Parts: sequence; structure tokens; C-alpha cells
Amino acid sequence: MASSTEAPPRRNRTPRRPGDRIFAGVSTGSGVLILVALAGVAVFLVTEAWPALTAPAEDIPGGEGLVVYIWPLLFGTLISAVLALVIAVPLAVAIALFITYYAPRSIAKALGYIIDLLAAVPSIIFGLWGMNVLAPVTVDPASWLSEHVGWIPFFAGPASSTGRTMLVAIIVLAVMVLPIITAVVREAFTQTPQLHQEAALAIGATRWEMIRMAALPFGRSSIIGASMLGLGRALGETMAVAMVLSASAGVTFDLISSENPPTIAANIALQFPEATGVGMNTLIASGLVLFAITLAVNMIARAVINRRKDFDGAN
Repeated sequence: MASSTEAPPRRNRTPRRPGDRIFAGVSTGSGVLILVALAGVAVFLVTEAWPALTAPAEDIPGGEGLVVYIWPLLFGTLISAVLALVIAVPLAVAIALFITYYAPRSIAKALGYIIDLLAAVPSIIFGLWGMNVLAPVTVDPASWLSEHVGWIPFFAGPASSTGRTMLVAIIVLAVMVLPIITAVVREAFTQTPQLHQEAALAIGATRWEMIRMAALPFGRSSIIGASMLGLGRALGETMAVAMVLSASAGVTFDLISSENPPTIAANIALQFPEATGVGMNTLIASGLVLFAITLAVNMIARAVINRRKDFDGAN
């Protein structure tokens, strides 16, 4: 009678090939390198900003302290980036849906190429377009908005005679982040499981109902991730905003007047060449604030995405 205490047969473990070990090491090293670079940037910003953080208020440019100096910059950065995202995200989702589900194949392919090329246009080109083309065009509409809907804080006026306003900067930022968001969302829509789409159509759903029941739920996390990617681009944009915006110190919701809150990145680009001493440390301190905001936005976006379970055939 066979003994019941026989040892189970040993499993032959496949030895790892040298290429697998090299690839795993390179991948791990790349991840660690990113973390080291991020930590290095943070240490540099904190070290260089420390003199401004500990300096008396009268030594800070403006003579009213670091918080008073940075607050208008932070406000301008947030309002321009958030409103640009409000414009860009619905348009990006609509364009991605049109390319994926409505446009003929030849037109969809051409539009995809155009969007990808638009994402590669340098920001200074967008700045030149906004300053020389878009700004003059918005003068008359801004005057109409100030006259007829001036009770809305965004259009209180008086309208700027040059058109170099926060509204133009927001539109330029929206155009800049539009191709990035569109490309990511379009890729997510193309990966929507075919079985889900066919099941929706089989029960009598229209094309829009199929999109609402299958494509949009599947691409929800990608839309959030793409939006945060576009928000990061808008928060850190420098040259386009510096060229378009006629900035002046202050906090205001008025988007069409000649008095506009500056942004952190544009202010650093304009003031850094002439900054010395504590003034330079103050600019770096504002950069530290922008770094912290960008990091927080990405962490929040990652937390939101991770809360949602993967959309698969079992759901």
C-alpha cells in the first residue's frame, strides 16, 4: 500500500534569462531615477526658497510679505488653468467621440493626424497667434459682453482696448491642452470592448445610447487622467501666457479688463532675468508653490482613478 506521506513532486522552475534580468533591472532603475530626480527638484526648490520664506516682509518685492506676493500669482494660475480645462475637456471628449464613432474612416484618420501634430506645436507659436490674431478679434465681443452681461463678475469690464486679457489667455491654454486630452481620450474609446458595443446595439440602443452605456463608462478614468494631464500643462505654461496676458498685480474675476492677475510661471519668466538676492529667492518660492500644486493635482487624480474598478466583461 502506497504511503500517504510521500513528498509532492518538485516543480521545475524556469530559470530567468539574462535578457529578463537586464530588462527588470533597467525598469527598476528608471523608476528609481524618476523618484531621485523629483526629490532633487524638491530639495533644490526648498533650499533656494528658504531665504525668502524666512525673510522679513519688507525685504520681499512689494514690501508686504511672501503670502501677499504669491497669492495673486496663485489665483491667476488657478483661474486660467481651471477655466481652460472647462472649455477644453467637453470639446476634447466630443472630438474623440466624433473621430471614433461618427467620422468616416478616411476623415477620422486625417483628423487624428492633425490632432497629433497640433500637440507638437511649440507654445511660443500659440502665444504669437493669441497676441496677434485672437486678441484683436476679441475686442468687440468683449465690449459687447461688458455692456450686456456685465452683471456677471467674469465680464464686469471695462473691456480692454488691446484684447490682451485673461479671457484670451484662457482660450489659448484651452487650445494648447485640447490635443493632449483628445489623443488620450480617443485612444481609450478605441479600446472599448467590442462585445459591450454590440450588446448595447443588439438590445435596440441607438449609437448615442451605445456610447452612453458602453464607451463613456469605459473611458471615464481615462477622461479624468487626460484632464489632469491637461491641467498640469496649463498650470505650468509660460511663454504663451507671458506673451498674451497684459498682467498687473491684483486679484480679480474679471476676464476682459486690462487688469489681469499674473500667473506663477509667466511671472518667473518675466522677472527672473533681472532678479537678484531675495527677489530671486522669492521667485523660486513661487515656483515651489507651483510644484506643490502640480504634485497635489496628480496625486488627487491618481486617487480618483484608483477608486474606480477596472471596467471589464465581468462588471
